[in-house]
Amino acid sequence: MNPFKLYGLIGFPLGHSFSQQYFNTKFEAEGINAKYRNFELPDIGDLMELISEYPDLSGLNVTIPYKQDVIPYMDAMNPVAKEVGAVNVIKFTRNGDDLSLTGYNTDVIGFTDSIKPLLTEGHKKALVLGSGGASRAVMYSLKQLGVEPVIVSRTARDGVLTYQDLTPEVMSSHTVIVNTTPLGMYPNIDECPDIPYDLLTPEHLCYDLLYNPDETLFMKRAAEHGAKTKNGLEMLMLQAFASWDIWNS
Repeated sequence: MNPFKLYGLIGFPLGHSFSQQYFNTKFEAEGINAKYRNFELPDIGDLMELISEYPDLSGLNVTIPYKQDVIPYMDAMNPVAKEVGAVNVIKFTRNGDDLSLTGYNTDVIGFTDSIKPLLTEGHKKALVLGSGGASRAVMYSLKQLGVEPVIVSRTARDGVLTYQDLTPEVMSSHTVIVNTTPLGMYPNIDECPDIPYDLLTPEHLCYDLLYNPDETLFMKRAAEHGAKTKNGLEMLMLQAFASWDIWNS
């Protein structure tokens, strides 16, 4: 029998987790001798202690707020993760007592493959709401797809728009809007990013990286003005497939 392997998700806080349910169902269905657990880390400084506590740990996913904070703990970085500046998959390579950690970014794969079929000739520019690790992957993906992105944040700085900068002209020229913030995630389902929803049209594509609830308030308000909407569940599934391939390559 193959040796037992443990995989998991680090972040804080961790509520509903698609990854845990997905991987444990997969392991059971395919007879894989493994388990997937959620590891809530109040501080990223606890990472190495966690790894030493679980010698069967063979790979990790990384979520909010540690996709950038985890980088100093990596022994190596995949070129895409390095360029994006965010890690959401850690591959463990063990050689006797030596452990090497390599950082990857599968958000890029998941987001690119999920949004690509929805893009049209008219989608030239995008607003990326939020400036965390997920927004870095989204920015990278959009550039690869030929869409010019700009970050929208509450804090003004060079090359970044604030929510007050979203004029009718900006909204009409940026027809792709991606929410990478946690606003609207369960249980805070009555929240949404503060954009001028009344300026949205059927030409707009509004993509929310959140997937719980199925339709966030951001998506609902966008749809009321005819915009096409999509949640992040497919992206999450695609990046989970990619995580498994990385861990087992």
